[in-house]
Amino acid sequence: MTATVVSPEHILSPEHLRSPESPEHLLPRIADPDLHAAGDPHALWRWMRAFSPVHRHEAGELPAFWSLTTYEDIRDVYRDPAGFSSARGVLLRPARLGDDPGGGLTLALSDPPRHKELRSLMADWFSTRAVRGLEDTIQTAARTAVARAVEEGVCDFVHVAGRFSHSVICGIIGIPERDHEDVYRWCEEAFAAHTSLAAHPQLMEYFMELLYDRMAEPADDLVSALVNGTVHGELLSEHEVLLNCENLIGATENGRLALIGGLLAFLQHPDQWHRLRQDRALLPSAVEEIVRWTSSATHSMRTATRPRVIRGERVEAGDRVVLWLPSADRDEAVFEDPYRFDIARTPNRHIALASGEHFCIGSTLARAEMRALFTELLDTTDLIEQAGPHTRVRSNAVNGPASLPVRLTSHQPVTRRS
Repeated sequence: MTATVVSPEHILSPEHLRSPESPEHLLPRIADPDLHAAGDPHALWRWMRAFSPVHRHEAGELPAFWSLTTYEDIRDVYRDPAGFSSARGVLLRPARLGDDPGGGLTLALSDPPRHKELRSLMADWFSTRAVRGLEDTIQTAARTAVARAVEEGVCDFVHVAGRFSHSVICGIIGIPERDHEDVYRWCEEAFAAHTSLAAHPQLMEYFMELLYDRMAEPADDLVSALVNGTVHGELLSEHEVLLNCENLIGATENGRLALIGGLLAFLQHPDQWHRLRQDRALLPSAVEEIVRWTSSATHSMRTATRPRVIRGERVEAGDRVVLWLPSADRDEAVFEDPYRFDIARTPNRHIALASGEHFCIGSTLARAEMRALFTELLDTTDLIEQAGPHTRVRSNAVNGPASLPVRLTSHQPVTRRS
């Protein structure tokens, strides 16, 4: 595996952190998508962990909020859903838009006990047993995706990973295979426009038709479970079912960014790819290191429900608290040599998939997809080369490559299955 451009992550020395050129001046831009697309947010987060781990940002286009950057503080907030609510939104939004209109209606934007009941409607579809039952489906999807990429020669790995992860979640939700490409295209259009999936008319119209079909004739899929399941003894409204379907499809963005970012990490650290080729037993720990290294969900927000003091700073009831997950997963107090990509890292107690009540419901599925896709790349390809510079997503909500041109070559005949 080789890369055209290898650009190891810039690591600031402790002396530089205290120098006049320190990243402190970037504090007002912490939520600026341009900083995350073209700058060095890790340098800022490292400075904040050292000098301002609990930092208040005053209101502007965004409402006032607190930034938390250490592993310990972020984990503690995750594990206190009573003290830090998800129901008013889990992502920073411009102040003019107010609270998230999906608050209390979806799995991501609900608090106990409603969160637990909503989760129970979906949990069986993402359990270890369910994912084991999907192994053949996942492997076939990985084989198809890699074979298509090899046939193309040079391709954007963003679409390889995107189609792969979409095909898996679409099957779980209940979207027929013939419609997978349309759904993928609509989601890509929404992501490119930086709008929610709910704002895409064709996608929402499609889900409405699917919802009505399952009302009339339930099937063995997740939409049917949502349509016919109850929370507090009541059926979910059509609006709630739609929003939860949107959330599940949208969550694949994090998973695919981790897949793409994982390949980029291997391109930039070819010794680790060679190491994995030589010892497949490292695959489980490699997956965990990819998840930590990419931390594709950039932030998650909570709203304090009562006054709290965190590291001497008083957070009032109603204050927004933003958890910067990539910062937690590079915290020097928890991870030895955190800026080193090490597929044998142990222990590796990252919180890229959250913690506590809101631990990612699709975590088992995401890990299975990673194992399948990287196994297929190992089995099928002789050489993976970066075919041009990569670009990064312009967002403060998710992070990873927006494009990653690669060339996949194989001397073995590749059978493409659909």
